[in-house]
Amino acid sequence: MHFFSFSKYLGITLVLFVCVPFAAQAATRTLTSGMSGADVRQLQAALAAKGYLSATATGYFGPATLAAVKKFQCDKVLVCSGSSFGVVGPKTKAALLSNSTTAPSASPPRATPGFEVGGWIPYWRSATGTADVLPNLSKLTEVSPFVLTLKTDGTLFDAGGLNQEPWVSFIAAARAQKVRVVPTVMSGSGDAIHALLSDAKKRAALEDEIVTFVKDNNFDGIDIDFEGKKAETSTYFAAFLKELYKKMGKKWVYCTIEARTPISSRYTSTPPADAGVYANDFVAINKYCDRVQIMAYDQGTIDLLLNKSRAAPYIPVSDPSWVEKVLELTAQTIDKKKLILGIATYGYEYSVTPLTEYGYRYDREWAFNPGYATQLAAQLGIAPVRNAAGELSFIYKSTTATDKAVALASKPGSVAIDAMSNNVAPASAVYSQQAIAGSMQPPFNILWWSDAQAIADKIALAKKMGIRGVALFKLDGGQDPLMWSVLPNVR
Repeated sequence: MHFFSFSKYLGITLVLFVCVPFAAQAATRTLTSGMSGADVRQLQAALAAKGYLSATATGYFGPATLAAVKKFQCDKVLVCSGSSFGVVGPKTKAALLSNSTTAPSASPPRATPGFEVGGWIPYWRSATGTADVLPNLSKLTEVSPFVLTLKTDGTLFDAGGLNQEPWVSFIAAARAQKVRVVPTVMSGSGDAIHALLSDAKKRAALEDEIVTFVKDNNFDGIDIDFEGKKAETSTYFAAFLKELYKKMGKKWVYCTIEARTPISSRYTSTPPADAGVYANDFVAINKYCDRVQIMAYDQGTIDLLLNKSRAAPYIPVSDPSWVEKVLELTAQTIDKKKLILGIATYGYEYSVTPLTEYGYRYDREWAFNPGYATQLAAQLGIAPVRNAAGELSFIYKSTTATDKAVALASKPGSVAIDAMSNNVAPASAVYSQQAIAGSMQPPFNILWWSDAQAIADKIALAKKMGIRGVALFKLDGGQDPLMWSVLPNVR
């Protein structure tokens, strides 16, 4: 879902230090993920000098540094797998001390013919989003300014000022590089959407307004992102898409829709009679949308089968195993040549409390960009781990965790799941947080997010399944900076 409340940010502390040449560190300790110190800071500076790391040297060996080390080691044919992969020992230090300061020799991954990469830039971070995307436009085939919504009367509202800077210059640059510009019109009110689309006159007026907006501004198309629709809205939404598609002519119609989890994965007992009643008519969407973007994220606890097979705590943004189920189900109705996999670039923090019998209850506290998590981990001296979903996470317990858990205990919208205990999870699902969670009595907090490696895994899955491409939510300058290096070339 495209809803976020960025209510917590950490400040950045400027630390002054005496710079010691990395050569002086060659005979010192071996560096591994989770370590901190001046030697880690010098490692980061050396990686940056060779073009492998764009982040500021922090002195903490976190996920970004680990990814940079691994890419350097693979490129230099030092090591590319096994227990020493990502460990900075004498050989890696010696290679970093070489006089060569060229950027990575390996080319970025190549896209399969026709593979597309797009993404949404949110209006609330338009300055940082456009600034981050501009130098990387060659990585994209399409970009969606996430700026349009609906007024209470059912007409369009431009919340982002598309006719103002930074959008004007950004859109011009995108056009110059032949990147499609497809603004998104988003609404998340099921009641408002139903009232609008069930009124034939208002529905037709909205269709005409969208067409005029797109053509007058010479955009390449429109992205329709109507979320939270009711089942009874399905036929009206299909009628809206049919007429809009006809009126748009050669302009693109993108449809962004919620992921549909197989019924067999949503229930462990007999499904209710209405389990297969949906708000989206996939047949109509396939017929009247040029691209269908599946928001395959915010998985949470929807897949009960995965919940029971993974080591707890387990509260993923999007597990590749779940994503594959979603795509397989969707592709039964929607043409793979139209299908776009939506990939998250953010994460969530949860307060975790035990259920009476077994498992955990997860109360979502807020959404965050990866920088918040890596800074917090560094402050706490914790090394994030690659978890059961292939994403990053870590657990911590602060002096206020108990108070927060009590305050959130009756919070509406809390999620409780029937997660199996760690000691009965299959070995393949158990990860290093098991020991941490086992020794730390709830309540505690868990941060779980999508980084560059998790994004790369989803891209690989999209290619394997033969779909049209991927779209990233969101491109706002706050995602893992290494993300750009894992995107396939589309030129």
